[in-house]
Amino acid sequence: MAGVRRLGLAEALALGPGWRHACHALLYAPDPGMLFGRIPLRYAVLMQMRFDGRLGFPGGFVDSQDNTLEDGLNRELREELGEAVSAFSVERTDHRSSHVGARPRVVTHFYAKRLTLEQLEAVEAGAPRAKDHGLEVLGLVRVPLYTLRDGVGGLPAFLENSFIGTAREELLEALQDLGLLKSESVPGLKTPVHR
Repeated sequence: MAGVRRLGLAEALALGPGWRHACHALLYAPDPGMLFGRIPLRYAVLMQMRFDGRLGFPGGFVDSQDNTLEDGLNRELREELGEAVSAFSVERTDHRSSHVGARPRVVTHFYAKRLTLEQLEAVEAGAPRAKDHGLEVLGLVRVPLYTLRDGVGGLPAFLENSFIGTAREELLEALQDLGLLKSESVPGLKTPVHR
């Protein structure tokens, strides 16, 4: 994404006062299911439809009462996804990347947390009762990790949606880095990597 620069976590944390930090998380789980009895799902990956009509990951701004980035992220996850997220905690070891440049004096941090399928399904089931459901969050969506025979349906069509900030790039990079998707499994997929 033009004008966006990747930083190391230590560099991002050293930016000092006057900078706001926003944290978001990709939640995923192995999924042995089959679509139409023939297309392996392999993994369930959650994203959300935001209040602005764009796709993004759950999370938000870290507040002054939060002791760490992860405290702020876990608080935001509870507000947006409900109490089922209390069954796990996003930790520093789940951190994947930090970026500046999308918004003035804001640094964004991206995390990925592997859950069990039962935990992920509990999050999906409980999300409509979350504090911010219907306000900041309009609903959850699973990312289709397959391409249909027409070469368009599935992930290629999903990627044509409007994403907030670096969410599309973070999604693609995480899918490949975590081994959830092989680029050759999606014809024509080009993954921008911000290294």
